[in-house]
Amino acid sequence: MNAQTIYALSTVYGKSGVAVVRISGDNALEAIKLMTDIKVDKIKPRYAYFCRLKSVSDGRLLDKCLVLYFKGPNSFNGEDIVEFQIHGSRAVISGVLDSLAGIKDFRLAEPGEFSKRAFYHGKMDLTEAEGLADLIDAETTEQQKYAIRQMDGELKELYSGWRNELVKVLAHLEAFIDFPDEDIPSSIMSDMKNTVFKVENSIVEHLKGDNIGERLREGFRVVIVGPPNAGKSSLLNAVAKREAVIVSDIAGTTRDAIDIHLDLGGYPVMFTDTAGLREAEEEIEKKGIAVAYEKIKNADLVICLFDASKDSVQIFDNLKKSLKDNTLFVANKCDKLTFEQCSELQKSGCLCISAKEKQGVEAVLFAVSEQIKQRFTSNSNLLITRKRYREALQEVVENLENFSFDKDIELTAEDIRLAARALGKITGQVEVDEILDRIFGDFCIGK
Repeated sequence: MNAQTIYALSTVYGKSGVAVVRISGDNALEAIKLMTDIKVDKIKPRYAYFCRLKSVSDGRLLDKCLVLYFKGPNSFNGEDIVEFQIHGSRAVISGVLDSLAGIKDFRLAEPGEFSKRAFYHGKMDLTEAEGLADLIDAETTEQQKYAIRQMDGELKELYSGWRNELVKVLAHLEAFIDFPDEDIPSSIMSDMKNTVFKVENSIVEHLKGDNIGERLREGFRVVIVGPPNAGKSSLLNAVAKREAVIVSDIAGTTRDAIDIHLDLGGYPVMFTDTAGLREAEEEIEKKGIAVAYEKIKNADLVICLFDASKDSVQIFDNLKKSLKDNTLFVANKCDKLTFEQCSELQKSGCLCISAKEKQGVEAVLFAVSEQIKQRFTSNSNLLITRKRYREALQEVVENLENFSFDKDIELTAEDIRLAARALGKITGQVEVDEILDRIFGDFCIGK
């Protein structure tokens, strides 16, 4: 790890009431010494000093600000940290950053470097660091809730607990490898088998989450499909509560998939309007329809929309074969139907709406929200929030499936070693430098 003192703006650059510049490293106090009149030999940690902030190069006044000092290891990342809480004008921010750049052995921090140093100093594991990144990026209450749980170490405790159990088994196996003349007592062998069985079963159950944690981070994908002129774009506009898509009576107006991101009851949802499904001759429309089928394949929920004034739900019979149990049938233009006709559609399981008149749209949103909640609450409270977690856990299961005492004990131990190492990749309990830059590179500067 680079031992240089780093600095960065920790708040969003631009005009604001207050901006925070953070400095971290062994020489962090040098910034206070050179840019303020505070006596660094008498400075109190975690105490706010109001002072004049001056330029290193020419001593001109940059701002009047609050200065705080957090002495390592009792700081966010375990190092000495200094914070300048300055006024948030572009001129003040630029002046302070330029001044810090003139201090010997100071450099601008790389993305995520403050948190990366926290990881190296044992202040957080990788799951907690990624929970922090998710909290910064959270746009909905559910994203916020689960990011905080992960940042608090709940995933770390789960994965570290499994790893510790496997390490205990590995320790027994290594001991018997060192003393090959000793037979493994049947009671110890039984305990090891039982431990491996329990860990494997727990991980398999954890993996049954159907990517729900990743969906929470990225957004649940809801795709609207149907024939041309069924009212797909009108429904999307009604859902978005704005004219997000061009609406026209001309069949084939929508040529490409159009995404709208919404916060639906605290869950991030991405609604997608697609090209009308039909036999098309025009090349661009054909490509749009091909994209629609690709979106259907990857959707978490498909809204099958049809014009109830001229079509029936049977137009989706061929499509049903390729759909999972994630379909919502919606009859549009029901303002043109009689009460009796609407009742029959509802009895058959269809939602009746008029997208143009914005009637029944709330019922569609409620149905979507309920399906998301049902999928969400049916899974474990601890979610797999990243693809790399899932891949590592699948690797663990594969190695535990190979575990057996019917082969050389060295090979048996290797199965456990590889499984424990795969779990360590998630939390950072093994050498994983090859993935650190990818993880912390997603952070914002100054965090």
